[in-house]
Amino acid sequence: MPRTSVVESPGCPPLRALATDVLGLIKVVEARANPAGVAKVVETWGTPDASRAVLAASLADRVVDPVLAVARNNGVVELLNPLNGDTLAAVNAAGPAPTDSAEDPLATLHLFRRHVPDSSMLGTFLTCTEKGKAFVKSVAKENAASDLAVGPSSSWHVCNSGKVEFSSVDADESYVMFGGKGIELNLWDITSCSKIWSAKSPRGNSLQIFTRPWFTAGTFLCKDDHRKIVACTNNHQVRLYDTASQRRPVISVDFRESPIKAVAKDPNGHTVYVGTGRGDLASFDMRTGKLLGCFVGKCSGSIRSIVRHPELPLIASCGLDSYLRIWDTNTRQLLSAVCLTIVFCSILAKLIYFSLF
Repeated sequence: MPRTSVVESPGCPPLRALATDVLGLIKVVEARANPAGVAKVVETWGTPDASRAVLAASLADRVVDPVLAVARNNGVVELLNPLNGDTLAAVNAAGPAPTDSAEDPLATLHLFRRHVPDSSMLGTFLTCTEKGKAFVKSVAKENAASDLAVGPSSSWHVCNSGKVEFSSVDADESYVMFGGKGIELNLWDITSCSKIWSAKSPRGNSLQIFTRPWFTAGTFLCKDDHRKIVACTNNHQVRLYDTASQRRPVISVDFRESPIKAVAKDPNGHTVYVGTGRGDLASFDMRTGKLLGCFVGKCSGSIRSIVRHPELPLIASCGLDSYLRIWDTNTRQLLSAVCLTIVFCSILAKLIYFSLF
């Protein structure tokens, strides 16, 4: 049985989360109201296989035809049923021709949440490799078993050098931003596949020493405004950009002394949650750059994923210590924690989804 730890939290509602790891497994975690806040792994989808490690994942949580997409180490994107884990389709991210996934693995994945009017379509996804090759592919139900992508498809190069580490799509799914090691933060129009904005490095210090760009995580701050962007860096900075006014950050705040590895926005449109490589979790008000507070109970491993519940004041985090933790955003207290593996090795866990049943 998985090890669990819990802090009593009366009124904690039934919750469900999906998490992935480097062995290619997808784990379903449930936390029920009685006993209060206790979380446990109830299902595991797939068999352990390092060659099919999950590098990125995305969920289209639609009322009709919900789909879960996972990008694997072999360059294949699988579309799954998020209710039972059944495979609906498996396509090569770059098209029918195989790619050298070992030299240029997939780095990011986004499954568009807009419901496709055509019932014959499973969905459309956007991927990007570490070397900056971005692809948009549509998948039809009738070609689910033949590894063929159909419908509108497009591709472009995000960068000519560097390593892409993250991407984020705005709420209307019209714009996408990319960032990474040696890559300045940049914003693209998905429809026209054109770059519409690129960040500019902050000014040098008193010795005119400039820091090489290294963005590790980012998110669109406001649901209704794609121009406000929050990006985090490897040199422990949280930056706010306004693409409508300037290319340099409007606000830049240092947090602790370790790289920031994950960020998530709050529905209120001005609060973000960040996680560091040393397991620190905190929230910031990006209107002023003020630190609102740190969450109680430091994680024992680097935080690699944070997801905010769309309605309830809760967030969930995962990281290198293989634990999924649920936190109260008001009190910043730990409500529940569950180990996602029973094998004696370090497994990187990434959170995909966090919601009510």
